[in-house]
Amino acid sequence: MTLLTELTITEALAKLRSKEITSVELTRAYLDQIEKLDPTIQAYLTVTVERALADAEAADKARAAGDERPLLGIPLAIKDVLSTRDIETTCGSKILKGYKPLYDATVVQRLADAGMVMLGKVNMDEFAMGSSTENSAYAITRNPWDIERVPGGSSGGSAAAVSAGMAAGAIGTDTGGSIREPGSFCGIAALKASYGRVSRYGLVAFGSSLDGAGPMTRSVEDCARILQVIAGKDPLDATSMPVEVPDYLAALTGDIKGLKVGIPKEYFIEGIQPEVEAAIRTAIAKLESLGAKTVPISLPHTQYSLPVYYIIAPAEASANLARYDGIRFGQKVDKGEMWPTYKATRGQGFGPEVKRRIMLGTYALSAGYYDAYYGKAQAVRTLIKQDFDTAFKDVDVIVAPTAPKTAFKIGQNSSDPLSMYLEDVFTLPPSLAGICGLNVPCGFDQDNLPIGMQILGKAFAEDTILRVGHAYEQATDWHTRRPTLATA
Repeated sequence: MTLLTELTITEALAKLRSKEITSVELTRAYLDQIEKLDPTIQAYLTVTVERALADAEAADKARAAGDERPLLGIPLAIKDVLSTRDIETTCGSKILKGYKPLYDATVVQRLADAGMVMLGKVNMDEFAMGSSTENSAYAITRNPWDIERVPGGSSGGSAAAVSAGMAAGAIGTDTGGSIREPGSFCGIAALKASYGRVSRYGLVAFGSSLDGAGPMTRSVEDCARILQVIAGKDPLDATSMPVEVPDYLAALTGDIKGLKVGIPKEYFIEGIQPEVEAAIRTAIAKLESLGAKTVPISLPHTQYSLPVYYIIAPAEASANLARYDGIRFGQKVDKGEMWPTYKATRGQGFGPEVKRRIMLGTYALSAGYYDAYYGKAQAVRTLIKQDFDTAFKDVDVIVAPTAPKTAFKIGQNSSDPLSMYLEDVFTLPPSLAGICGLNVPCGFDQDNLPIGMQILGKAFAEDTILRVGHAYEQATDWHTRRPTLATA
């Protein structure tokens, strides 16, 4: 018998609508799983037990009255970077400990309006800065496939919660790969929407020209269901785009015959884990067998993505995090005078990675260096975007590895920031270009660690990448596998 916590959102909705189960039963199953596994996994920062059960009871009453909202009664987890009214929102940082927003982020509000049951807030790298969730001020989240390894980051709590059966789905955020990389490491579907597709209102900013929220689930169809709810123009966010939102579920036809798939030579580089490359090549062959046509392409400025990102993102972080000084926002360490108070507050409130990026960004924006670093990085960012624009004239999607390696051991890269940054080498270019990307599980290495395939589409072509990901998923069974920990 399938455990309730192993159901996809689509499967759970079918059982809820047929009255085979209730939302209260489903929610209690997830709360029990959290109680059982989270002391080991440490995915959650806050579990909203009373809120979850109240949401579930309300969902059951609404369904009995004929309500069939798209996510009615489905238990979800929210990354702790999204504002939640009267629920602590820390961004994984000590400086925001105890902060309870007075409003919900638009994404959270839209999910609530669609009938979500909120299970709680999940762990993350502090202010979304990291690729492993080791930078949280509160806990190191562990990968359910191997608790000695990281779940990826910065949305590691979201990925681990879904993978371990502690949420039916979760919301993560992606600045340079923070949805896709943990999706790959934890073996789940994970979608980075195009910049402007999903509202950033209430998403605590790291890099304002890069940040975006998206779904992390057990199937591509589940990603489509959540995206359908959260996508669309928001009058509260000037960067959200007034672009029509298509019917994402209708796009999942399973038919990709004649579709052109670009294979970028720059994404199959020296140093990539051999099992990762082999799994991606096999997945590409599967797409060909489904009728897609592969086309070799080049994205020549890919090599510059890492330095460009680590100038632009820290520069934006430096500006965004200036507000956390203990006077405008954040915990205050009062030293009697302004500058000593600033120094003590920020020195104790921020962790080492956040301090590192603030210093990098402040330097890049300083007088005499702005044009040499930030200005030049923005110019090269344009070239990276143009590479994708050119490629998408000839292909419908681009397929590549999500990460060069599978999940690494906790502490392995902690003393080497460059090695940590290199984990995002394949996810950074799409983020800089503002296009959409989907991680789909496509294999396992010899240590039984998941491998992810990244499907990229042009801006606002989420329906296309979802169609390709769903077709691949229907032809394979990688997405159905669960870590032993979650099913024991």
